[in-house]
Amino acid sequence: MKRSLFLGAALAAAASGMLPYRVRAQSLEDQIRNVLDDAPGTFGAFARTMAPGPALYAVNAYDQFPCASTIKVLIMTTAFYWEERKPGTLRERIRYDDNLLIGGSDYMQNVRSGARLTVRQLIAPMILVSDNTAANMLIEHFGVSLINEVGREAGMLSTRLARPFVDYAMKIEHEPNVTTPYDMATLLYEIEDGAREEIRTIVEPRHCRQMISLLLRQQDRDKIPAGLPFGVAVADKDGEIDGTRDDAGIIEPFGDSPFVLSIYSKDIVDYDGSLAAIRRVARLTYESVAESDL
Repeated sequence: MKRSLFLGAALAAAASGMLPYRVRAQSLEDQIRNVLDDAPGTFGAFARTMAPGPALYAVNAYDQFPCASTIKVLIMTTAFYWEERKPGTLRERIRYDDNLLIGGSDYMQNVRSGARLTVRQLIAPMILVSDNTAANMLIEHFGVSLINEVGREAGMLSTRLARPFVDYAMKIEHEPNVTTPYDMATLLYEIEDGAREEIRTIVEPRHCRQMISLLLRQQDRDKIPAGLPFGVAVADKDGEIDGTRDDAGIIEPFGDSPFVLSIYSKDIVDYDGSLAAIRRVARLTYESVAESDL
């Protein structure tokens, strides 16, 4: 078909409200897939609203990725989960020794050796400033098996915490901690659903709200939050290791139309490009949800 004839047909179809396939607007999933296909690495993403029905999209959402610090959401959940079975768990004290200190521990490096911190006191720096030593102390306290068990109960069937956080300056071989975009979004959905509907999901509603409050205050805001309009509340936890940039969160957790979004990556060759892709996915998803509410 000549270009002039094709354009004439397209304009006529548009006027009648029926666009031909070749000029039909892309679905949200197609837009997300295009962004991630063009990103400098391998990416996966999953998003859903709190309404019943299918996900907004699932792009490589069931593939395993290094979870980096996003697994700290599951460690936090385990602490509240165990508090409900053994009241007083959050007040239990764990002794800190400075030989436990590893890189990525901006809070714990200022704590004196021999100090005894409660589980609750360790959760805060683990989430707010992503302190790795605080996370390791909690992993040691609860045990890898229990943390993975809580993950399975939450529906995280492809997630595995294999080891504590390590100091990457040592350049040692280590077994990876892994999750999927679907798994982490599932945990966040459980947390938001419990807080919103006042029902027990993976933990009681009051504990869901406490976890959301912590995630709203975490200080690394250069991924999903940076892609959204100013003032949009995001309860998220990001993660970074070599070749990986991840983020997973609840957007507008106390608003009228919250949604969960998780974005994972591996084999990144351009970190600035990966951040741009994460932000673009966040913005496209936010705009689609906002538009559907009009």
